[in-house]
Amino acid sequence: MGSTGTVLRELRGAQKSAKGVSLYSRYVNRPAGRVLAAGAYRAGLTPNHVTLISALFTYGAVAAVALVEPSWTLAVLVYAALAIGFAFDSADGQLARLTGRGGPDGEWLDHVVDCGKLLLVHTAVLISFYRFGELPSDAWLLLPLGFQLAAVVTFCAGLLREHLGKAAASAQGPSWAATTSAAPVSRVRAVALLPADYGVFCLVFLLLGAPGAFRAGYAALAVVHTLFLAAFLAKWFRELKALRAG
Repeated sequence: MGSTGTVLRELRGAQKSAKGVSLYSRYVNRPAGRVLAAGAYRAGLTPNHVTLISALFTYGAVAAVALVEPSWTLAVLVYAALAIGFAFDSADGQLARLTGRGGPDGEWLDHVVDCGKLLLVHTAVLISFYRFGELPSDAWLLLPLGFQLAAVVTFCAGLLREHLGKAAASAQGPSWAATTSAAPVSRVRAVALLPADYGVFCLVFLLLGAPGAFRAGYAALAVVHTLFLAAFLAKWFRELKALRAG
């Protein structure tokens, strides 16, 4: 087992492409995940262990949102747990690529944890609104449901696009796959994707100590994510239609 510095250098060479990744994930979450993956490697943990650690931090934060009255202390703790959970979510894949111990079971577990996260975080906000929020109107209770719908549909549609694209690549040969992956990494796109990044979404929980500000920030992100969903669905539909034509 090499030194931590050696492991970090190897992890830097085992990164996924930066294409389609926001600046937060590229420059904050992935580097943090790299450090955690190196620590997990030194501790002898498997990628699945890291996935479960990610779930522990994330689901613990979500439970706190639902069960504890909002305060500035809660805001900091929830944000920290969500951000750490997200970093471990990056670390499991990095550790899998480093050790070659990834597999369908690990990918399945990772997606199950991610899907549960997206369902529960907005459910927790709904419960918090109902239990602790002095809402201007009961209509605010619909907001987390709408945000949850946008988040889950984006997640599921993106997964389907990825897997259907891989199937098409296998059917049409390596030359087609090389053509589709040849587009350069766009810094403008990386900036534009920031509002849709889960790590940026986590930042809104720092406002839990000010319920009105939290509602406003959460509502703004819900609108942004819904607009991104519409754009993503149109883009992915066009791409899949082009695959059929090809």
